Amino acid sequence: MDKVAKDVGDIQSRLLDHRPITQGEIRYFVREFEEKRGYRESRLLENLNKMVVETNEQVLPKCSEAMHEQLCDVITRLEAANHMAQRVQQRELEAQQSTQLQTSMEQCKEEWEEFMKEQQRLKEEVDEEHAKAVGQLSTQYSEMKKELTRFSPF
Repeated sequence: MDKVAKDVGDIQSRLLDHRPITQGEIRYFVREFEEKRGYRESRLLENLNKMVVETNEQVLPKCSEAMHEQLCDVITRLEAANHMAQRVQQRELEAQQSTQLQTSMEQCKEEWEEFMKEQQRLKEEVDEEHAKAVGQLSTQYSEMKKELTRFSPF
């Protein structure tokens, strides 16, 4: 029974205990990256760090300055374009208002002419009525004069 227990223990340690395999893999990893490559990755990382620092200190300010200059130029051009667009819009609005004003003036002239025609027609009616009234009064006064002459002794 001792031999069976010992065999089961050996089988269990081989199946479930992975420490020897893990330690072998760790040793291989360390040897591969530190010894064989001669710290190549750390040198690459240092070079990358230097490039990043150089970029931050030299290239980035130049790019920022160039961008600022270009943006100032773009803003100036946009303001000029905006001003020109506003002028065009103002001219168009003035032309539209001028057209509306001319249309309104023509309409007012037509209304004035109709008003003057109506006034002329009313004036003619009043003149006719006045002429009739004058004619009637003349007739009435002449008849009254005739009657007066009849009654007067002279």
